[in-house]
Amino acid sequence: MSNVLTIAHKELRSYFVSPIAYAVIGLFALLYGVFFVSSLGFLLRVSLQAGMMEGAPPININEYMIRPLLGNTGVIMLFVLPMITMRSYAEEKRSGTIELLLSSPLTDLQILLGKFFGALSLFGLMLGITAFHMMFLFWYGEPELAPILSGYLGLLLMGASFISVGLLISSTTKNQVVAVMVTFAVLLLFWVISWLVVDPTGSSTSDQVLAYLSVLDHFDDFSKGVIDTSHVAYYLSFITFSLFLTAKSVDSEHWRG
Repeated sequence: MSNVLTIAHKELRSYFVSPIAYAVIGLFALLYGVFFVSSLGFLLRVSLQAGMMEGAPPININEYMIRPLLGNTGVIMLFVLPMITMRSYAEEKRSGTIELLLSSPLTDLQILLGKFFGALSLFGLMLGITAFHMMFLFWYGEPELAPILSGYLGLLLMGASFISVGLLISSTTKNQVVAVMVTFAVLLLFWVISWLVVDPTGSSTSDQVLAYLSVLDHFDDFSKGVIDTSHVAYYLSFITFSLFLTAKSVDSEHWRG
């Protein structure tokens, strides 16, 4: 485990050596800030309209602002996270250091997990920035804490799934631009795959499979404050399977070498 943590720390440090971390964090913070201000403006307009109506129930901050904001955060992740993983293996292949890495005393699994947790740590820092926005809401309002915590758990699991796919794609190419574009395309496919459902009731097997594969549908309950073990199992299975395919892809480098 110490080897995995060492690699993860090295990976995290390497992000900040290059402009990648600063660009990704800056872009994420900017886009999140735009969505936050937009959601806050919508909440204020709804509150003013409700205040003009006698006997209107109080506005639920979680329902009218935080839940849509968390959903929009997932959209930002869809664009930003491929930039984190694009260099994980692609840069190693391009620079020729992949052979040195694979011939080191470290196992392929340790290297893979180290890269995964390194990228996940950077994503955790990005989510940490949004905590300041939530503190602002608690300072001026009374949102419910439980749905926020469950929503962040959902974002973390979904982000980890995106990172695992990014590592898989990065392990198959030397070109970082290709890695970004293909990763985005694959993630977008899993994002919109439920749109292919023909019967909304999901009575057919094909519709059930399509709905189950959607990363977005599994996140919806988290944003409502519901932690369903089936959704947690989906994300963990998604991550495990993607990392397994990445390990097989990296293992093929031994044979090519």
